[in-house]
Amino acid sequence: MVMDVHGRDLRYFTVVAEELHFTRAAERLYVSQPALSKQIRALERQLGTPLFVRDRHGVALTAAGTALLPHARRVLEAWDAARGAVEEAKAAQRSTLVVGMSTSPGRGGLLPAVRSRFTAACPEAVLRLRQVGWEDPSAGLADGTSDVAFVWLPLPGEDRYAHLVVAEEPRLVALPERHPLAGRDAVDFAELAAEPFLALPAAAGPLRDYWLALDARGGRPPRIGAEVASTEETYEALTAGLGVVLLAAGNAPLVSLGGVVTRPVRGISPSRFALAWRRDAAGPLVRAYAAACRQVVEGGDRT
Repeated sequence: MVMDVHGRDLRYFTVVAEELHFTRAAERLYVSQPALSKQIRALERQLGTPLFVRDRHGVALTAAGTALLPHARRVLEAWDAARGAVEEAKAAQRSTLVVGMSTSPGRGGLLPAVRSRFTAACPEAVLRLRQVGWEDPSAGLADGTSDVAFVWLPLPGEDRYAHLVVAEEPRLVALPERHPLAGRDAVDFAELAAEPFLALPAAAGPLRDYWLALDARGGRPPRIGAEVASTEETYEALTAGLGVVLLAAGNAPLVSLGGVVTRPVRGISPSRFALAWRRDAAGPLVRAYAAACRQVVEGGDRT
């Protein structure tokens, strides 16, 4: 007797069947390849038959796998529709919208301007701001503890999210005021490439790489002087001389305190600050907040 199969197992099976490559499928699913292989083997044991042929020529569906695939797709489509209906019902009943952030989106009065427009459109709704540590670059979107969030791009698993860019700002370098480059008006990134850098936690994924400017290093790995998970840790590491750090121009005042200076950096792209939300949880309040933010950004009215 076959036990009930989890929807996760069917999703894993379907993606492997589409890719016919375990590594590519694992990348699509944001899981490790060994974990994916283990789940597929467990599903095959439950069903009592192999679903894939694995050999040196690659991966192919067995007859059982071919028979299962259309049914698995229908089950997943039905479940996604059911989950979407539940999310819509929850959103319609919920009167609180949680706005996550790891960096203050003050930036020229953006937050109060968006609040004003949102409140006018949804007078019964309550907004709750939630500060999230740098370990979570999605500011609560990934685990559903935030409904919308102000984040820095790029986001890990960016296909899961929709976003609206609210600000583009040059990336500056913050360094101890006694640093040899502190006397410059501006610095070429090539002059910084060999410096020890302060890095976000590894959990920040592509955002960590972005603030280390991996795209401007020509394949050379960065030197990591320390990992930092907050503004306070960044400032302390800078004053201790543990490294330099890139940051958005709008965040310069947060670390430009005693002993630290910031300078423009030539040769790297500007940063992008965005409002983001999960595509699979875009209920009425989320849509209303995104619309209010778009009106502010496109209208330039932040009074």
